[in-house]
Amino acid sequence: MSNFAWARKSWRELLPVSVCAAFALFALLLGTLHANSPLNAAAPGDKAHLGVATCAGSTCHGRSEADGKIVRQDEILRWQEPSSPTGAHSRAFAVLGNARSAAIAQRLGLGSAQSAPMCLGCHSEPATARGPRFQQSDGVGCEACHGGSAGWIEVHKTGNHRASIAAGLIPLENPAAKASVCLDCHFGSANGGQFVNHRMMAAGHPRISFELDLFTTLQAHHDEDADYVQRKGRTNGAKIWAVGQAMALDRALSLFSSPTLGTEGPFPEFYFLDCHSCHRRIYDSQNFNQTVADNPARPIPVGMPPFNDENMIMLSAAARIVAPAQAARFEAESKAFHAAFSRDRNSAISAAARLRATANALASAFQSASFGRDQSFAVIDLIASEAINPRFTDYEGSVQAVMATDTLLNALVNTGSVPAANAAAIRSDINRAYAAVRDPNDYRPADFRRALGSAVRTIRTLR
Repeated sequence: MSNFAWARKSWRELLPVSVCAAFALFALLLGTLHANSPLNAAAPGDKAHLGVATCAGSTCHGRSEADGKIVRQDEILRWQEPSSPTGAHSRAFAVLGNARSAAIAQRLGLGSAQSAPMCLGCHSEPATARGPRFQQSDGVGCEACHGGSAGWIEVHKTGNHRASIAAGLIPLENPAAKASVCLDCHFGSANGGQFVNHRMMAAGHPRISFELDLFTTLQAHHDEDADYVQRKGRTNGAKIWAVGQAMALDRALSLFSSPTLGTEGPFPEFYFLDCHSCHRRIYDSQNFNQTVADNPARPIPVGMPPFNDENMIMLSAAARIVAPAQAARFEAESKAFHAAFSRDRNSAISAAARLRATANALASAFQSASFGRDQSFAVIDLIASEAINPRFTDYEGSVQAVMATDTLLNALVNTGSVPAANAAAIRSDINRAYAAVRDPNDYRPADFRRALGSAVRTIRTLR
């Protein structure tokens, strides 16, 4: 059974609105090739993008049936699915022509969204060199994720995966390589047109929310069969989740520290802050009604908007189980960063550099870890435990928690550690946790913690 096949319907229906919107509007994954199309004049080894049509031959990835001997060979068809998450990347450019995008562009004074560099960096396929069959209207095509194919397409036709990588194909089976590519659009980068700032969100663009294993699984165009395992190794969803969390934190701190992205006028760039800390109900009465829940991991003054710590929370849980020797250091540096963030920008940038180094060390530790059955169950337990759940005071961190719990459970299913039927039988408990973060305007920390705790207690019975 392919990754998440048993749970995809629930994922699509129950993911928070903000996550679904971000997934529908953003793009970045999967690819293909074409055996009979001539290359352009680009020299072998360069990174020219030759276009989706170059991959769409019937002898490669353009078949109408998944009847290939080695790979499905209908990958283009799945990439183009008109209404499912699997086809979201092919729709990325077309989305810029709808009424919502037009309204966002108008509010930002951009003219047409389909020609605005601020939008095209993620809704199309940035390429410095393009072949004659490249079409911007293809949206986010094969080479956006697999890399410009001019250097590797010929060797790729032979089926030699290692040789293709040596020629420039991006090894997306490697969690760190995958995260580096996906985060450019699904989290942000310093490259032009790949950063959703607060002004864009104020104009109507959805908040960026991303979890590497979940989102790439929903976009999967391949089957993980015996041949895939032989060529690329078996996918470990728990490892992809953990590495993705570490690299997402690294990316957030890197962008925050950038002199061109970290501030907006005299203010910090609000993209980096936790939206829910400001966008909550406010009551003005003589009897004080506190609407902000105290967070033990944020040593900041009352009223100080916090840095969005969704990935820090998840990393705290993963590190305690998988890399305990580094967990205490990560916890201390996370708190130090929050404290520095509340003082001044220079202190925050210095603290961010230290925290980034530790996050990268965790990513390396996770890459080499086994993430076996016991570890995955232990991380699920810890996320809902008294050691971690007091930190679920804001919406974004809670969204990550429920996605992580389900991601880790699905990793257990996909490795055969938990029967799919047993996991499906407790789906309603997980769905209640999703329901608790369905609407950010109705988010209640205590209700979420109870729902998550209930789901995890049920998951525990599968051990």
